[in-house]
Amino acid sequence: MKIDQDLALALRLADAAGDAIRPHFRSGLDAERKDDASPVTVADRAAEEAMRRILKAEVPRDEIVGEEFGTEAGTSGRTWVLDPIDGTVSFIAGRPIFGTLIALLVDGWPVMGVIDQPILGERWVGASGMATTFNGREVRTRTCRQLSDAMLATTGPQYFDDHQGDHFMALAARTDHRRMMMGGDCYNYGLLASGQIDLVCEAGLKLHDWAALVPIVEGAGGTMCDWNGEPLHAASGGEVLAIGDPARLEDVVEALACHH
Repeated sequence: MKIDQDLALALRLADAAGDAIRPHFRSGLDAERKDDASPVTVADRAAEEAMRRILKAEVPRDEIVGEEFGTEAGTSGRTWVLDPIDGTVSFIAGRPIFGTLIALLVDGWPVMGVIDQPILGERWVGASGMATTFNGREVRTRTCRQLSDAMLATTGPQYFDDHQGDHFMALAARTDHRRMMMGGDCYNYGLLASGQIDLVCEAGLKLHDWAALVPIVEGAGGTMCDWNGEPLHAASGGEVLAIGDPARLEDVVEALACHH
């Protein structure tokens, strides 16, 4: 398929997920606990099922990797990575800063991504060789002339172990830490792509948490990498950076002092 066909398909997936999610928002629904103790709701499952139905009908040779229903093998070298609700805790709490994440990987490398916020009607779209858009308009990351000016965001300290937490705090100390933000999951990366914040640092992420974010951040002029500054691919670990101004990459990696 050509990139425009893939994009059209991804947007249809986002629409279908949003239709499944919206009726449950602020409805008082109960959450279950998965094996890793993270919460899941009927909305998470319904949204992923809706996307999988479309993919299996239209691109049956493509692999599907989803947070809730695992992997369905393919033969095309292409992988659709789905996170129906990234930020389930925010969703349960009625905070509209969660998002549906849809990524396309080719030979393990992210080439297309969508962040869809179905309550606010906000959508970031990125693809290799194309400028990132927010609700159809091109967006760009912002310049950050020195690390001490950087606004840093992370989903929360509970996602770092003690060792990672020490590294994160070393980075935070070098940024404008009085403006540091906690919470936001994928929404932070959309804000970074739109030039609202400068830096996101996370640990413990899985492929479905970050794959869609790479084309969005990079298509807006930023960079995404691991804590050692290496590009992200399907075999990468869960320590992830998004940097709005690539000129600050070396500063960030040095501040993290991550040598493992």
